[in-house]
Amino acid sequence: MIEAIKDVLMHSGFANLSYKHVIMLGIACLFLYLAIKKGYEPYLLIPIAFGMLLVNLPIGGLMSPPMDGNNGGLLYYLYQGTNLGIYPPLIFLCLGAATDFGPLIANPKTLLLGGAAQIGVFVAFFGALAMGMLGPEAASVGIIGGADGPTAIFLTSKLAPHLLSSIALAAYSYMALVPIIQPPIIKLLTTKKEREIKMEQLRPVSQKEKILFPIVVAIFVILLVPSSAPLIGMLMLGNLIKESGRVPHITDTLQNSLMYIITIFLGITVGAKAEAELFLSIQTAKIILLGLIAFAIGTAGGVLMGKLMCKLTNGKVNPMIGAAGVSAVPMAARVVQKEGVKANPSNFLLMHAMGPNVAGVIGSAVAAGVLLQFFS
Repeated sequence: MIEAIKDVLMHSGFANLSYKHVIMLGIACLFLYLAIKKGYEPYLLIPIAFGMLLVNLPIGGLMSPPMDGNNGGLLYYLYQGTNLGIYPPLIFLCLGAATDFGPLIANPKTLLLGGAAQIGVFVAFFGALAMGMLGPEAASVGIIGGADGPTAIFLTSKLAPHLLSSIALAAYSYMALVPIIQPPIIKLLTTKKEREIKMEQLRPVSQKEKILFPIVVAIFVILLVPSSAPLIGMLMLGNLIKESGRVPHITDTLQNSLMYIITIFLGITVGAKAEAELFLSIQTAKIILLGLIAFAIGTAGGVLMGKLMCKLTNGKVNPMIGAAGVSAVPMAARVVQKEGVKANPSNFLLMHAMGPNVAGVIGSAVAAGVLLQFFS
């Protein structure tokens, strides 16, 4: 009887559990705590963290490829949607159906703020090169500065799939930490007087403009940067479906059911790539550091462009809205609104901040397309 018990234990996961597995299980549980208790990006962080937990339980075989008569693990097959770059464009399709480009159309100048915030992408890219990373790896690390998880996953799956888990977790972690990271940067770069600036109400945007916008943007951007087609194309298709007003059931499905289904598949398979041997490395530490630098510089770039616009318009633009130029939608815009109310209780900056925020989504997709064009 004792021998039988010993035999069972020797062939169990307990016997194959290393200290690295234990560390990864601890990290997975920490992410679950942050998602469930603190509410940090729970829709994505819960499946990512649980995917990390599952893949670091030895002998489970959930990510095992098919071989020697073995059909392969469940997560291996679900991961192909990430590996082949299918899930991120589908997320963009759903995101387009949930996005209102009205504030950007009403104030096209805010496109400059979304563009300025992408400076973090290229600063991190050159920083990664200086640290000895190869071009495709540096490009994948740099895109974290766009604060757009699906874009980071899409680019990394094409250029540096071995870094996918580290980059995805860094990208989504910084998206979740937007309310913590951005306010100090905003306060450092702006004066109290600038933060108090009230902006005029945006002009009404017609339905015709909203319908034409995704068509025109898709044509222009994809002709300019063809490799951005999967992300920009799906984003604009989703938005056109919404703004057409003709297919409300499809719009509702994209905004809700499909978005949640793809998010679960994407999250759990990204987490399942965080195997102990790959994740616990010096390279992962570099990625997390560079990602933070990229995100901070992207925020600063947007704010500084906002200050320039404030000066050129004789104080009509609150420079804080530039911080929303990173494409963490709508978290960055909410941070701007919150800081605006702190400075001036009668301030309402949310809709003004949504312009650069959605411009940042387009900007990060274009930046990813440019990097993909150079390194694929």
